[in-house]
Amino acid sequence: MEKECVRFAILDLNDGQPNQGMRCIKEIVHRWANEKQVDLTYDVFDVRVKNELPDMSYDIYISSGGPGDPLSTRFDDWDINWNKWLNEVLRWNENPGNEQKKYVFFICHSFQLASRYFNAGLICKRRSTSFGVFPVHMLPEGKTNPVFENLSDPFYAVDSRDFQLIQPNLSLLGDMGAYITCIEKERPHVPYERAVMGISFNPYMFGTQFHPEADADGMLKHFQSEDKRKTVIENHGEAKLTSMIDQLKDPDKILWTNKHLIPNFLNEAYSHIVAVSLVVS
Repeated sequence: MEKECVRFAILDLNDGQPNQGMRCIKEIVHRWANEKQVDLTYDVFDVRVKNELPDMSYDIYISSGGPGDPLSTRFDDWDINWNKWLNEVLRWNENPGNEQKKYVFFICHSFQLASRYFNAGLICKRRSTSFGVFPVHMLPEGKTNPVFENLSDPFYAVDSRDFQLIQPNLSLLGDMGAYITCIEKERPHVPYERAVMGISFNPYMFGTQFHPEADADGMLKHFQSEDKRKTVIENHGEAKLTSMIDQLKDPDKILWTNKHLIPNFLNEAYSHIVAVSLVVS
């Protein structure tokens, strides 16, 4: 049998800043393609520095995390064009003449931008930066979503953000067929709302507030920076830093999330690609 060829567009929203996320995304995509034995092609688009956006010739789009305030850039050229691209994908998927739908995964900063686009709730600045390995709790709808297959409840993920989505517009989400999949850990000792950590915006668009692409190698390299170590210790204490490093090495925590969550999403997309290609052929 001839191999399927899957075309990926990876949207880099890191604004030219060094990060481990892009490496992790590429490694997941290559690992998944090897396991599925599919031909893989992908292009990377530097959205914020070069104002690059993909066209509709790709099968799967992954839009990365990145730094900064998701509310302050809405009049920047790159932000306007990113929203035009998202609108174009939605129009493509809503067109009944397009049997091959486009799948999109939004990570962290991209999740915030998508939530802003869909008016999913209140996006606001956190009282303090969330940074570390934290439990994420599934909601009932999330437990039935194939993207969370083989993940425990709670599962563990890397969180790194200064902003959050709270007070979700549940009626609006319901009207558009979207639903919240997971929320952040309960913190009974503080009087703050639990942030939304994941949304299925529609059957083809999925996003997480956390970093499902993160792996132990990348985070450990992150902590080799004296500035990063100092920041964590100053904000959370040395015991927190030690605990985070221990959790990074636990195969049942972020390593498990890395090996399952985005690959599960890619499996769903690939099943659709194969099903449509069989009908067409």
